[in-house]
Amino acid sequence: MKMRVIIFLSLILLLSACTKKEEKEITPIDRLGEYVDLWSKAEFNKMYDDYLVEVSKEAFGKEQFVDRTELLYKDLGIKDVVIEFEKPEVKPEKEEEVFNKEESYTYPVQIKMETIAGTIEFEKNVVLKNEVRDEVDNWYIEWDPSFILPDLMKQDKVGVSTIRSNRGEIFDRNDRAIAINGSGIEVGIVPEQFDVDADAEKLAKLLGTTSDFIVKQLNQSWVKPDQFVPIKNLAFTQEAIYDEAKQIPGILSRKAELREYPYVHALSHLIGYVGRINADELEKLKDEGYTESDLVGKRGLEQLLEERLRGEDGVIIYIEKTDHNGERITIAEKPAVDGEKITLTIDADLQKATFEAMNHEPGTAAVIDPKTGETLVLASSPAFDPNEFAIGVSATRYNELTEDPNQPMLNRFAATYAPGSAIKPVTAAIGLAAGTLEPGKGHTINDNKWQKDSSWGNFKVSRLYSPPNPVDLQKALVYSDNIYFAMEALAMGRDKFLEGFTNFGFGEEIPFSYPLRKSQISNDGKIASEGQLADTSFGQGQMLMNIVHLASSYAPIINDGKMFKPILFADEPKSEVWKEGLISPENAAILRTDLRDVVVDGSAKDANLPSIKISGKTGTAELKSSQDESGKENGFFVAYPTDDMSYIIAMMIEGVEDQGGSTHVVKKVAKVMSK
Repeated sequence: MKMRVIIFLSLILLLSACTKKEEKEITPIDRLGEYVDLWSKAEFNKMYDDYLVEVSKEAFGKEQFVDRTELLYKDLGIKDVVIEFEKPEVKPEKEEEVFNKEESYTYPVQIKMETIAGTIEFEKNVVLKNEVRDEVDNWYIEWDPSFILPDLMKQDKVGVSTIRSNRGEIFDRNDRAIAINGSGIEVGIVPEQFDVDADAEKLAKLLGTTSDFIVKQLNQSWVKPDQFVPIKNLAFTQEAIYDEAKQIPGILSRKAELREYPYVHALSHLIGYVGRINADELEKLKDEGYTESDLVGKRGLEQLLEERLRGEDGVIIYIEKTDHNGERITIAEKPAVDGEKITLTIDADLQKATFEAMNHEPGTAAVIDPKTGETLVLASSPAFDPNEFAIGVSATRYNELTEDPNQPMLNRFAATYAPGSAIKPVTAAIGLAAGTLEPGKGHTINDNKWQKDSSWGNFKVSRLYSPPNPVDLQKALVYSDNIYFAMEALAMGRDKFLEGFTNFGFGEEIPFSYPLRKSQISNDGKIASEGQLADTSFGQGQMLMNIVHLASSYAPIINDGKMFKPILFADEPKSEVWKEGLISPENAAILRTDLRDVVVDGSAKDANLPSIKISGKTGTAELKSSQDESGKENGFFVAYPTDDMSYIIAMMIEGVEDQGGSTHVVKKVAKVMSK
């Protein structure tokens, strides 16, 4: 029995010895590998508790190692941390002879991380020492803050500064500024020179603010008697307000960087404006880097092109050294990226001339190049001052604009209107293409009211003038004869009529970079009766048309049947066909002759100028949609220079019934074309 016990104990000792011999001793390299793995996973607590030498813990503490590191990771957006080191390939037979526990070992590691300012890469020498804890020896890392960022020490400050980007600017075809990063006036008060009781209310009224706001600004903790206290920014167009304000003692100004719209009202509906981002916008855009202090496009192209115009701010991460007189060391820098420069096809001076000719009367106008589709003018009248909105319009002023019966905030070029007789050349082109309209064949029409037969009941087509019989296409256009076009529409029939206008783009989205309401033949795209067919043939009934589309629809008359896609941006393809085969070259030539006759002998005589030959067609549309609009008329004139046919202008003015009808519009267009 005794022998068995001895043998058993011997076996245990033998197995124990073998096990110890087979166990691999932990090396500095192993420990560094474990530490790097935890580092990559940002497990800072475990790194601190289990891997730091005691002297590092005592020197920096958990607050420096864990809390500061986690805060910097958050504030600097540190992510995708990669730490690499090369393991020595030497594998001696006895590790304990190589890794002397009385010595320290140093290994270089390469650290790479992504931050809000871009990539940071640096090399760090990691020192490992052997320490005994709880009667077990192991290897531990000597740590300092430069493990987080290069050259960082305990008392150093880490800072982030923003490099502001510039918003992209908008220019016209001739590189004239339309929306730029310009300047305005910042109006302020020098408190020791300003009498609050006597002048606060007066100043508030001038600046569109309140006396309470002015007092609040003056009572801020930082304000000193001789310091400039900002009160309100004014646009360059509001200089007259400052001229009056500076008469008050204590009022001074300084230059302020502001978005500037040099063409003021003339381009306001197209360009729009920027403004301080509101809570709803911030909620939608916060994931794209917007903050509560940012400006954002609020309307027009400023809003439509926000992604392209908005710049991307740059960022600098720096260390402010405490032992070098506050020296700043840049750790990472992402440069600012300015927004795009946008060039339009718009001719800003022509736009201004067109807008001024409209004289703030409600209406809209478009000018296109029929050979390229380039939009030269896109105007809506009346309008607002976008500079005023860019600095922040007061509630009182905004209500004043929105309650104005002429609706200066309404963008009319994006809307649709009954085109009236301005559509007759298109009706003629469709009839000619269908082969149902013979230009030389006339109708005998004896009365100024007509109906096909008694099945029409009380409905009759009326005309204003009585051309001599027989009435052919040339006379019908010159005298703008509704009865002729109603007859030709009936001869064409509903199907060919609908097909023709569909071919001209009615009922489909207008292929334009700015959203425009599509034109319609009728509310449901159908023609329900012969009476509706007759009405629609001369632009009444339920027909509605966009002003850009109206101008474009005359292009086939110039281009022998082709209509090009209207474009707004200079970098868009030009002369891209939208519709073709709409009219033959022979029939287009007939219409060109007739449209010149309209100006020489017909309803557009006021455009028969000695300085320039003009061709075109007038139109008057009665408004019948409500009792309030009964008797009101919108006037149209679509025209082009006869000789070079380099552009087509379409203009509509509302409420022309007491101003000579479409003649009122003809005079305005002639004024623009004669310049």
